[in-house]
Amino acid sequence: MLDAIIIGAGFSGLYQLHSLRDKLGLNCHLFEMGEEIGGTWYWNSYPGARCDTESHAYCYYFNKELYNKWTWTERYPGQVEIKNYLSFVAKELDLLKSISFSSKITRMDYIDNSNSWKIFLENGKVFLSRFVITAIGCLSKPNTPKINGLEKFKGQILHTAEWPKSKINFKGLKVAVFGTGSSGIQIIPEIAKEAKTLNVFQRTANYSIPAKNQSLSNDIKQEHKYNFDRLKNISIHNRHGHPWEHSNTPIQKSNLDDSYQTLNEAWEKGGLSFRDTFSNINYDSFANSVVSEFIKEKIENIVNDPSTLQNLIDFDHPFGAKRPALDTNYFLTFNKKNVRLINLKQTPVDEINTSGLKIGGEYIHLDLIVFATGFDAITGSLLKLNIKGKDGVKLSNQWESKPKNYLGLQIPDFPNLFTITGPGSPSVLTNMPRAIEQHVDWITKCISYLLENNNKKIEARHEFADIWLNMVEDEAKKTMFLKTKNSWYLGTNIEGKPKGFIPYSGGLNKYTNICNNVANSNYKGFLIS
Repeated sequence: MLDAIIIGAGFSGLYQLHSLRDKLGLNCHLFEMGEEIGGTWYWNSYPGARCDTESHAYCYYFNKELYNKWTWTERYPGQVEIKNYLSFVAKELDLLKSISFSSKITRMDYIDNSNSWKIFLENGKVFLSRFVITAIGCLSKPNTPKINGLEKFKGQILHTAEWPKSKINFKGLKVAVFGTGSSGIQIIPEIAKEAKTLNVFQRTANYSIPAKNQSLSNDIKQEHKYNFDRLKNISIHNRHGHPWEHSNTPIQKSNLDDSYQTLNEAWEKGGLSFRDTFSNINYDSFANSVVSEFIKEKIENIVNDPSTLQNLIDFDHPFGAKRPALDTNYFLTFNKKNVRLINLKQTPVDEINTSGLKIGGEYIHLDLIVFATGFDAITGSLLKLNIKGKDGVKLSNQWESKPKNYLGLQIPDFPNLFTITGPGSPSVLTNMPRAIEQHVDWITKCISYLLENNNKKIEARHEFADIWLNMVEDEAKKTMFLKTKNSWYLGTNIEGKPKGFIPYSGGLNKYTNICNNVANSNYKGFLIS
């Protein structure tokens, strides 16, 4: 029997494997469904796939020597470079010998009488382990919408989250893209460069900030390495885990002229720091309306066609209520003659057939359909593991009404199972490597505590999980996140999924202190035996 099984070979899994195997000396193994290192960056290999966190922050900070050995080439790392970085880390830390690829887990059962987990793989192999740590990411179960007749289409159907490894040539093709979230915003300009026609089907208009991506000069590369300790310290105290200081200045009616000037400077700089230009953008309706209108005006100055423009700025939510997106020429792309935007709220698709689709009395011929329609986020990746806990309780039943958890780290009735960046943690609201490192360090310290005290089992208590869910909800009420009816943060993009704000929005810095206090009080809220 193994001491620990880790599921997933992305940022979370690699660091957790290193921590348990090399720091605690445990006998552990990692199983990865894909054929290579990469996690979400193995699957999301579509044209334009790029991280929206700057490269000097989208990496591990736990080892300064490791940080300095790698050199990023762009302000925002592309999919290939991120995947190469993770492969570099795996080789540097000699992790590959403890990883099995092409190993899809189909079922997990907790065995009460032996206090162990039984892991079933698709290839028929079965493993036993004392601890299991899921490192499967928050965005790893793709969501494909149900459209009448989709199965009849004879052309190619692709999803950005399951992109083929062979190059797709769009030249001369009639293409449809469904979805204008982060993935859609990235892939649409790339397809538009080659396709004969590109029809973009938008359900919800989305705010987007210019990325202003660029190659990094040698001076900037060296500056990032020289400032490692400072960047790490700032990130720890940043609510989103990014290496910049928060503004302490709110937008007020008395300072609007200065506010517009500051917003303009932030827009020209580009990047996610735009949302931190002022202290109250995500908390005050007036401040948010100023920023939302500012972004609208920027889009109005880019898009030529009045009808297309109105659809692109037909926002039904405040800025930041949904995941903020960054783009390179997204809005400018709609000025191209081969690109057309169709508003699905105004004109739903009637049906898809063998060679195209019918919509609003029109027939559109298609060669290729691309779904950039996101994921069954945060909970979906865990539910697809088919997990059974104590007394055979199914996770799917436990979460039928809401994703009950404690700190996003453990689930009541599922002993010795830890969930890195699980529901109820800051996860998708942060720079993920910082949230991941915080969780891995906490889990490693917790397992070390259990071993040192000769404890066999740890399990979240139901009453503390209930309290935590209320805290997650209370924090969300302070923000703009609940000012929208439809968001994958709320689970509304998935039919039948319980509705409610899933991640903790109080800030990674505040959350870290909460987790540390729990650990320092002998893991208050957990049953240990």
